[in-house]
This record gives sequence, C-alpha cells and structure tokens, in this order.
Amino acid sequence: MKKTTSIFQDGEHQWIVVARDPQRPDYLIDTNEYLVMDGQRALLTDPGGSEIFSAVFSALTAAVDPRHIEVLFASHQDPDIISSLALWLEFKPELKCHLSWLWSEFVPHFGGRDDTFIHIPDEGGTIRLGRLTLEALPAHYLHSSGNFHLYDRKARILFSGDVGAARLTGDYPLFVEGFDRHIRQAEGFHRRWMGSSEAKRDWCERVSQLPIDMLCPQHGAIYQGADVMRFINWFDELPVGSGLRRAASPTQAQA
Repeated sequence: MKKTTSIFQDGEHQWIVVARDPQRPDYLIDTNEYLVMDGQRALLTDPGGSEIFSAVFSALTAAVDPRHIEVLFASHQDPDIISSLALWLEFKPELKCHLSWLWSEFVPHFGGRDDTFIHIPDEGGTIRLGRLTLEALPAHYLHSSGNFHLYDRKARILFSGDVGAARLTGDYPLFVEGFDRHIRQAEGFHRRWMGSSEAKRDWCERVSQLPIDMLCPQHGAIYQGADVMRFINWFDELPVGSGLRRAASPTQAQA
C-alpha cells in the first residue's frame, strides 16, 4: 500500500506526498502523487493510472477526507498521469481537471466531459485553491509537447512532473540522499525522455530564477535545499534526445 507523508505545513496550507508502494507489480512504474491543501480544499497532481487508483485512494483516505479534493492537475497526457480519471469522476463527478489545451480531445478518452476540463494556454496561468494561488508553468517538450509544472510560491515547492524523475528500485528514501549517486540513476531517463535541448535550456533559465525549497518529480525522490540548484545546473548541461542518435544508426537500432 502506498504511504502518505506531509512534506510542508504552514497552518492550513499543506503538501502531502503519496509515494512508495512495495506491493506494486514490477511491470508498473512507481509514481508520486502530491496533494496540495488549503484547509478543506485540495488539489491532486497527476493522480495516476487506473491500475493504482485503489492504492492512491486508500492512502489518501488514511490521511485526509478525499471529498475535499476539488481539482486535479495533469502535467500531461500519459496514462501513468491521468488514466485513473474515470475512477476519480465516479467518486466525485464534479471534479475539475486542469491540463494543457493540447490534450483536450485526447484525455477525455480516459473519462470526463467537456465541462470536466479547464484548459491551460501555452503560456501557463494560475489556479486558485482557496486562499492559494498556484502557478501552472510551461514545460513543453519536457517530455510532452503540451506539458506543465505546478509552482506554489508560498511553500516554495515546484511539482516538476517527469523533470527530475529517476527510475529507482528497492526501498529508496523519500528525499535525495547523495546527489552524485542519485543523479546517475536519473541520467538515462532524462537523456531519452527529454527531447528538446532548446526547451530544456529555457526551462532551466526560468526556474533557476524562482525560490524553490523542494523540487518534486512524479517518479523517484524529492530534491531539497542545495540539491534543487544542483539538479537544474546538471540538467542544463545534459545532452538530451538520445533516441534520435539511435534512430540515425541502423546498427545501433538492431543492437
């Protein structure tokens, strides 16, 4: 069963992460879901795939009343991000889902109607949650062509979707411990899944100007403190789009 951990709290303003499922089948990638709360109003980021809905829902129920969830935030269209949508809507039909306008005709295949979705324009925008104003920051082509991250300026937390993700195995810690060792486990993922050097550099330049105490990816461990800027600098220098180089070589493609 997944576990819930509070990673930030200031009065009624809280961030809770749902992570680490030791009973998850090996053929499913592990995911992190983040619940942002202002009192009894809550937003859930990248609520996950249909296969893990029961694990996520049970973990959240043990920590909060899931009826307080008003909105979902989908960083992009992948099934591990949002294929549980129909199950969430079965639980609470009035839920709204914020996502890129680009996926407005694709994500409804997972569930929902036109009035379920609140489309985010390419330049981003704000999402109101009680007294909080959250910012949808453009992260296009990292790795999806319509991609957003979620920034909480008061908590100084950036939900970064697949940026910062690492394919970790075993009972790994919630927060990065030993940046140099950890980043080796993130390197292959970023080289292949991030397809645009221009988009990468643009994102690094913009987020490096933000005060960020925690960078929270959808997979793997959370970066905090000095490791946030270490990651941004590392990512800025990393060559990406490795699939293009492989596709250009028939010999490599057959290997």
